[in-house]
Amino acid sequence: MGKNDSVSRMVVTVLTEDYAGYDSPLFGSHGISLLLEICGSNYQKNILFDVSQSSDSILHNMEILGISPKAVDLIFLSHCHYDHTGGLLGMVKAIQKEDLPIVGHPTLFRPHYVLEPHIRHIGIPKESCPEKLGKLSRLVLIGTSFSLMPGVISTGEVKREVPFERTATLETFTEEHGKLIPDGLQDDLSLAIKMETKGIVVVTGCSHAGIVNIVQQAIRLTGEKKVHAVIGGLHLIDADEDRIHKTAKALMDLDVESLYVGHCSGLKGEAALLQLFKNRLCKLYSGMRIDL
Repeated sequence: MGKNDSVSRMVVTVLTEDYAGYDSPLFGSHGISLLLEICGSNYQKNILFDVSQSSDSILHNMEILGISPKAVDLIFLSHCHYDHTGGLLGMVKAIQKEDLPIVGHPTLFRPHYVLEPHIRHIGIPKESCPEKLGKLSRLVLIGTSFSLMPGVISTGEVKREVPFERTATLETFTEEHGKLIPDGLQDDLSLAIKMETKGIVVVTGCSHAGIVNIVQQAIRLTGEKKVHAVIGGLHLIDADEDRIHKTAKALMDLDVESLYVGHCSGLKGEAALLQLFKNRLCKLYSGMRIDL
């Protein structure tokens, strides 16, 4: 990423999240969906980052917040799980742009299961199949890192180098040659945004690749060591206490300035982070606006 490839301003609006806040007319819904309004030196684009489990809650909240779906220029999907992709077809129909790019990993549409407490499919719902989406939008399925626009880069598949993050906290499976095999969630993608003066902002859906791995990859890709903010879910909800505390310490050691977390981060995860980061940690909620 070149010196001139940076973003002068970004505003993040939480369109929907597990938590709707206190005394709010907005809907909370399991999953997450963020609108990233990005201003570069000579462009302004709006990225819809994930689409929760239903477009109904997103569209309800957008109407209250005064945001038109047609303002969306691009959809970025962090991984295949239904609580990040379930609203895809509904949002594509609401956005109404024939050449709308939908960016995700090449294995995004694979069969994807958990076996506990019983087998169930947790991947993209079948109504959002590539055949339907291909008629209404443009699928951009890329597993390596690439620049979406100046200053904004997809991490691609994240290197899992941190010892305590080498495996995902959630055990999942896929189908291959008539067998169920472990699925390492290699499709877990995040965005690294290089701000003009503040450093990197990392936006993640669930951090199945490990948030420390993700931040380290963002640093490598951007060449910028200063991490201004991490925004999204950290999937510590089913992590043991050792991993939670190692994660919190590692983020502190990386000198992350601010954390905006929610969704799958879990109460114990948020509590451990709060203890270290104090007022530098904010809990995400539907309607939250983060002006960077």
